[in-house]
Amino acid sequence: MTVTAVSSLLSDEQRAVLALWTEVNLSLSAYHKLVTSFGSAELARGAKVEAWRQLGIHSTHLKRHEQLEQTQVTIDTIQQALLDRKYGLLFADQSDYPPQLLDIYDPPPLLFYRGDKSRLQQAQIAIVGSRKPTTHAQKITFDMAQYLAQAGYIITSGLAMGVDKRAHLGALAQVDTEYQGRTVGVMGTGIDVNYPNHHDKLFSQIIEQGGCIISELLPHTQPHKHTFPRRNRLVAGLSLATIVTEATIQSGSLITARLTSEQGKQVFAIPSHIDNSNAEGCHHLIREGATLIYHPQQVLEDINSQLGLSYQSHSYQPSDNAEASSTQENSTQKNISQISHSLNTDRTSTTTIGHVPQSNIKPSSNAIAIPEHLTQVYEQLDWHGQDLDALLITTNLIPPQLIGRLMELELLGIISVQGGRYLRV
Repeated sequence: MTVTAVSSLLSDEQRAVLALWTEVNLSLSAYHKLVTSFGSAELARGAKVEAWRQLGIHSTHLKRHEQLEQTQVTIDTIQQALLDRKYGLLFADQSDYPPQLLDIYDPPPLLFYRGDKSRLQQAQIAIVGSRKPTTHAQKITFDMAQYLAQAGYIITSGLAMGVDKRAHLGALAQVDTEYQGRTVGVMGTGIDVNYPNHHDKLFSQIIEQGGCIISELLPHTQPHKHTFPRRNRLVAGLSLATIVTEATIQSGSLITARLTSEQGKQVFAIPSHIDNSNAEGCHHLIREGATLIYHPQQVLEDINSQLGLSYQSHSYQPSDNAEASSTQENSTQKNISQISHSLNTDRTSTTTIGHVPQSNIKPSSNAIAIPEHLTQVYEQLDWHGQDLDALLITTNLIPPQLIGRLMELELLGIISVQGGRYLRV
């Protein structure tokens, strides 16, 4: 492939977006601050380092901004992969970029994808939960996903072990080709890094059957604890509602549920025995206002009612074997942009799910012994909120360390995230 062919694949502004995304090392706050301040990615990329410094951009981003050759190598490598059709790339200003993500407070400027990108434009329901679900929860998850996919919805999840995997497989277990491939997987790694490693077969099955896999992270990005909360916000952002089938009190699924609620969407949770510690998260969500469900028809009734769609009940017969398929039925599929508009007109009726709690810990920070390694970060926070770039400067931590510690504080229930700003609760 010639150099000219590679360089002409993307427009100047798209290359600037990709370069800026590389130079800020995937920092959403830094990226949006630069684009807002300069008016476009191309103008931000062309600005001097001193202009970036005056905006409070972190020193590591400034160093990458000066390394023009290294950034260009990254862009050329990605463009060559696009030409080789190893993956595709969507930018936020393109018509096939999922419009529902533009409604979240920190939309990614681009998305890498594999598979059928049209799935991103269709109505989606997220199913999330424990990485180590009980056998019963695995079966419930599979059957829920299969039923909702047969009703015309796309099942979205995070490609993790346990509930996520069963949700994807349930959506794929369709006999009628009309319903195959109704799943979207959101990665917590680069688009070319399959994680967990033993999920290679699942990734291939999703793509081959017409589903879609996406990532906002640059190729070759390895899994890290700070990349999964980012993934969770996209799972919530893409979907009309989130179902939590089984989750512990510390599960990242509760973060997905909170983000779903903050976006004005409905959270559903499946109850279990009161002595099932693996379901404490679901019970907490229900107590906080999530809708208790025990049948997928209840999900369809609620969502279709919100969207003004007629709903026709059909039989739900959970399979004896989780890999088996059940009766097919057609359902109205509404354009996702129309659905997003419908939801945006009435977001005040949804009960907000609170922060993620910790067992035996009260919400008051005075009742919590903050671990020593988290004290530095916690002391920099107030009740007004600070963005990530400001915290990187005041704590002098590298991004993975800071994000990991913020995540731990959030799981302790003593901080929250609102509009991209971290604050005490």
